[in-house]
Amino acid sequence: MSTSKADPTVPLRFVYTNQDFVTDVCRSSGNGPSPPAKFDADVQAGWTDRMARGLFRYNLGYLQTRILPGSRGYVAQLNIQRGAEKRKPQEILSIKQEFNAAQFNFNKINPEEIIFEMVNDTEGDTASPGSGRRQQPSRMVVLVNVSPLEFGHCLFVPDPSRCLPQVLTQFTIQAGIESVLLSSDTGFRVGFNSLGAFASVNHLHLHGYYMDHELKIESVRGKPLVPEKGFYRLLDFPVGFLFYTESEEVEEVARAICEVTDFLVDGNIAHNLFLTRGCSPFEHTQDKKNPGCSRKGVRICVWPRKSCFGAKEDSAFNVALCELAGHLPFKNKKDYELSTEKDVMDVIQKYVLPDGEIHSLEQQLTRLLMDF
Repeated sequence: MSTSKADPTVPLRFVYTNQDFVTDVCRSSGNGPSPPAKFDADVQAGWTDRMARGLFRYNLGYLQTRILPGSRGYVAQLNIQRGAEKRKPQEILSIKQEFNAAQFNFNKINPEEIIFEMVNDTEGDTASPGSGRRQQPSRMVVLVNVSPLEFGHCLFVPDPSRCLPQVLTQFTIQAGIESVLLSSDTGFRVGFNSLGAFASVNHLHLHGYYMDHELKIESVRGKPLVPEKGFYRLLDFPVGFLFYTESEEVEEVARAICEVTDFLVDGNIAHNLFLTRGCSPFEHTQDKKNPGCSRKGVRICVWPRKSCFGAKEDSAFNVALCELAGHLPFKNKKDYELSTEKDVMDVIQKYVLPDGEIHSLEQQLTRLLMDF
């Protein structure tokens, strides 16, 4: 069982093993919400406590939400305060930009913003022989995002004292997948923006938050590329790639994802990742009694995209991890009320790679993972 106990360097430690992963999750069962997993209870209680203590830049109340008419089921939300009161983004000039201690980073936060430190206490029970799993454990500190876009919006920062730039590591990817598996809530999402893909802070971190509306990305089918490595092509808009894993293959899939993101960084290709509960990319593996209901595994969407450097544009929304997944936080009421599915697709289209570049990447990444 996972436990929380006091630690001299952070308020709490959330200790878990792979046995704490929740494997029987469905999008809707008709029986009402299931009791929250301990991970959800601790995150939500910690987040709510910090909100009550006034540690956020604004109080996040009820967010107006509407589903845009159309086949893609875009979930639009109005969050004016985030657009107006969020910390000014850092100037990003390169996907490989070095960490700069003089700029804002997560070593400069109020320590009371920290909810807990995640520790996987699994002692090799699912490790591959000779894999060296977690021989050099890294701290995963979970802290509130003081400019939240949704309920429970937190940041997952691996060992802040190492001052890592915003470039994914295998540990970070694996811990992100594990956090989704620790949650029993299908609305819990995790994501990553690379430099050049609207990352605001050049200090390695993931976003995690709850958004209780179904996204098409949870169930859209994928074209198998290297299925033994959990690797697929996303066929629906916006085009990109998809990894899928259940609890037994987390480490192997995290290694494969890291190979892909390292390849993108080496090629100076900006990218966004979105992790969510989802069903297998093959329809025939879904729950026969409840088609489309099963969310046993985690889908990791990877979108290579056009780079955006300098200051963020002052538009209705920035195309980053949640927008590509179909969750649209709008900054002003007019755009929120009037935007159509076509309007959203037209904006997103400006940032996705041309079909020819995606096809070339598909071939290169397929060869990379087949040889991996």
